[in-house]
Amino acid sequence: MHNYEAFETDRLILKPTDVEDAAFLIELFNSPKWLQFIGDRNVKTLESAKNYIRIKITSQFDRLGFATYTLIRKSDHTKVGTIGLYDREGLEGIDIGFALLPLFEGKGYAYEAAKILKYMAFNEFNLHQLKAITMKENFSAQKLLERLHMSFKGTIVLPNSYEQLMLYSLSKY
Repeated sequence: MHNYEAFETDRLILKPTDVEDAAFLIELFNSPKWLQFIGDRNVKTLESAKNYIRIKITSQFDRLGFATYTLIRKSDHTKVGTIGLYDREGLEGIDIGFALLPLFEGKGYAYEAAKILKYMAFNEFNLHQLKAITMKENFSAQKLLERLHMSFKGTIVLPNSYEQLMLYSLSKY
């Protein structure tokens, strides 16, 4: 596996997610808001978490040079959430997504991480556009996307789904 770059903000380290984060992902993926707004990934054991990391995350890092980053609070090295740039089936372009453990919501961590990842997307990864999708009921995600200057473009239904999601977009230029 390659060593992919980590990024820092004033309060956070964005570390490329790897198998050492398996136990943390189990906790995050089974938190109430993850299940409500993102969906059940059926990651319940260390082995299933490690497989998810290898198949979904590491393979995208190897293919594109970016994927999911674990958010680590600098003050105490606590893992607080994840953020990533995703090549998602059924969505043309790269999608930014984020999630925090409930204890760390409302503290500005998601915006802080999204702001640096947006910068990296445009300036290091040479993307020309970012997209984002969210459920209509996820008002906090919509507010964050708007703070990132992303614009609502309409709704989309992803493959193997029936749910209409809100689609946001931001171009570099």
